[in-house]
Amino acid sequence: MDVNQVLENTFSPDAAARQSAELQLAQAAEVNFSTYLTTLAQELANEKANPGVRQAAGIALKNAFSAREYARLREIQMRWLQAVDASAKDSVRQLALQTLGSKDTRAGQAAAQFIAAIAAIDIPRNQWPELMSVLVENVGEGEDHLKQASLQTIGYICEGEDQDLRDTLVAHSNAILTAVVQGARKEENNMDVRLAAINSLSDSLEFVRTNFDNEGERNYIMQVICEATQSGDSRIEASSYGCLNRIMGLYYDKMKFYMEKALFGLTIMGMKSPEEDVAKLAIEFWCTVCEEEIAIEDDNAMAAAEGSELRPFFHFATVAAREVVPVILELMAQQDEDAADEDYNVSRAAYQCLQLYSQTIAGDIVQTVLGFVEMNLRHADWHFRDAAVSAFGAIMEGPDEKMLFPLVKQGLTVLIGMMDDPVVQVKDSAAFALGRICENVSEAIDPEEHLQGLIGALFGGLSNSPKMASSCCWALMNLAERFSGEAGAQTNPMSPHFQESVQRLLAVTEGTDAENQLRMAAYEVLNAFVTSAANDSLPIVAKLSEVVLERLEKTVLMQQQIVSVEDRITLEEIQTSLTSVLLAIVQRLEGEVKPAADRIMNVLLQILSSVGAKSSVPDTVFAVVGALANALEEDFAKYMESFLPFLHNALGNREEPSLCAMAIGLVSDITRGLGEMSQPYCDQFMNYLLQNLSDKSISNQFRPAILQTFGDIAQAIGPHFETYLSVVAQVLQTAASVTMGENTAFEILDYVISLREGIMDAWSGAILAMKSKPQSLTPYVESIFTILSVISQDPNRTEALLRSAMGVIGDLADTFPNGEYANYYRAEWITALIKDTKSNREFQPRTIETARWAREQVKRQIANVQGGQMS
Repeated sequence: MDVNQVLENTFSPDAAARQSAELQLAQAAEVNFSTYLTTLAQELANEKANPGVRQAAGIALKNAFSAREYARLREIQMRWLQAVDASAKDSVRQLALQTLGSKDTRAGQAAAQFIAAIAAIDIPRNQWPELMSVLVENVGEGEDHLKQASLQTIGYICEGEDQDLRDTLVAHSNAILTAVVQGARKEENNMDVRLAAINSLSDSLEFVRTNFDNEGERNYIMQVICEATQSGDSRIEASSYGCLNRIMGLYYDKMKFYMEKALFGLTIMGMKSPEEDVAKLAIEFWCTVCEEEIAIEDDNAMAAAEGSELRPFFHFATVAAREVVPVILELMAQQDEDAADEDYNVSRAAYQCLQLYSQTIAGDIVQTVLGFVEMNLRHADWHFRDAAVSAFGAIMEGPDEKMLFPLVKQGLTVLIGMMDDPVVQVKDSAAFALGRICENVSEAIDPEEHLQGLIGALFGGLSNSPKMASSCCWALMNLAERFSGEAGAQTNPMSPHFQESVQRLLAVTEGTDAENQLRMAAYEVLNAFVTSAANDSLPIVAKLSEVVLERLEKTVLMQQQIVSVEDRITLEEIQTSLTSVLLAIVQRLEGEVKPAADRIMNVLLQILSSVGAKSSVPDTVFAVVGALANALEEDFAKYMESFLPFLHNALGNREEPSLCAMAIGLVSDITRGLGEMSQPYCDQFMNYLLQNLSDKSISNQFRPAILQTFGDIAQAIGPHFETYLSVVAQVLQTAASVTMGENTAFEILDYVISLREGIMDAWSGAILAMKSKPQSLTPYVESIFTILSVISQDPNRTEALLRSAMGVIGDLADTFPNGEYANYYRAEWITALIKDTKSNREFQPRTIETARWAREQVKRQIANVQGGQMS
């Protein structure tokens, strides 16, 4: 293999040549990984090589140590540790370090990334002990390009996500700080070096806590960063404010002195910078302050309730409000009328900051903002009108509702009037502000006085400009939700406006010239209106189902006319939106959907037959089928023969996880709906579910859902579940053996808790199913109490898990009413577990009621034994 030519081909414009080169590299890595790395490292270090080739070699080296999946990454790391001999490792490391000194900065940067990839493996195992001292020496004595590349290397190493690496880096904090602070000082004349140092300092802050605890070291670090905010180089200034953001998030408790002496003034100056990146990051500093103080208030409220130690709280946001908030308000008027919705600029950063400020200091912000609003609401410059409207909406969360209530009542008519502003940006902001009011202060909206005008203005905006679609739709959805009344109410404040609203939404979604984004947003609103409909609007919902079904039927015919990928995507988005509305209709009509059921299932089966692989449409179709099964119950049986092939296919389709997950949930819906009539289908259901459980490649998220489905199947078919009991019990016992360590990652912790919830749901269903044959459960009683005991000792147990556990405790006692297992129920941990659940005031009433019921069953279990002994 001509490595030079192969590397050149990796960036060839010819796709075939690129693919061939990538294949050759992959094969070379498989044949001899050690030689592969050495050859590429030599090309990377070769000063005579083509710069593009050197960069390609660096990319290939970095990719050799990269993987998206954790298991694959571990496999790659083991290959470095076991398949590459010590001399080859030393050679590769030295070549990479040598390349850091290259005058070709791209090669140096590629080497930096490669060194970081090796370091993630070597540093935790102490297999490259001299690395950090070499990098520090490079920064202290090297030429500028070597300094820059070495600092970048430190930054890349500190960015690593490997937990073993992050734990080990703490021991290297002195070396890291020596290098980055030296490069970040104002005495450093090369701005590129200084920038690299500031970036690396930001990346390393998490690992230098010991240094930050030392006042002298902390003062020097803060001095260097503060001086860098005044460097005159906008890149360094922006990075320095970013660094201060991270420091505030990590070391809030150490910031009081620096806020008083420097940071108040520096950040306000930075917010006013004409350089957008500098201004944004200075604004974000105050976002971080607010986020941190919101978190501290929450933590302290919890700590006070528990009687534990409180975190320091300095009220930085409140102290600085008189200086900071007016600057934020002025910056909100720096809108760019050409900015795309996803663009993040100074104006949007300021708006986000004002929202957070409002949540942090609550009512203290109101007067300053109101003064700005009153001054600018009629301003000749639309930028200030827009800022005024946006500012009013931004403070709708934080201040007490009693303070906001009169302000909203007074200003609502004016705000609705702003929907007629000649500038679309102002109208869009007015719509969003109305949405914020509907979301947070809806009680200030008088249905008689405001609803007609408010709904009319929002629909007017929806029809006026696609740019306003998102804000108008969001406001309408909040409106529908807030005025829906109690579930199943005969009428609600939206009822008089329901039919006209539905008609206007259908008109918006019908036009062939409607933008797809607008159409989808309008369908979401229609979904919300249907979900929130009162009983007196149900006839309109039933008629709406006919329109939705007609449109869905047309999309099936349109499948034959698709000629491009874009057309297919658009059609599938329309089908997904329509089926989502249909789902809301079925859920709202419940049993009254029966007259339309044949037509609904017919179109859903047609869609499933016509959509291509990897389509997202079947997910929503399955949700509708599940809702229909719940609504029709045993009457759903007539659709099983035609629907089963699609369900079986999805249950076995592990390449489309979301569809497979939907199918698992759908088995629960169908068996619950059909009851004992689902028995003929359960052999196949159980086979697919057990196959999915045994597949090691399947995501953990599936396993709790499958266990819960076992419980639903058991309850549905009753004593017939005995056929599957022994297999399911074995699965549940295996699942119960999954445990957590002291330092378990949150994802694993969450998974284990969900798994235990699934185990409890499965046993609850099995116990209820076998109530008429209790002897079938006898072999498994001990293992049931074993997992209950584990749950009783788990400090991370959730309310849902405890509720399920209470159900199992009570159901098992009820199934053996003669006190057969009274010895188990006399255990102190059973009494304590029930008491803890029953007395927790934060739990829902149904959880507490389940615990009380379980307690009664336990008392009966024990009493029956005692009574039997006395007689």
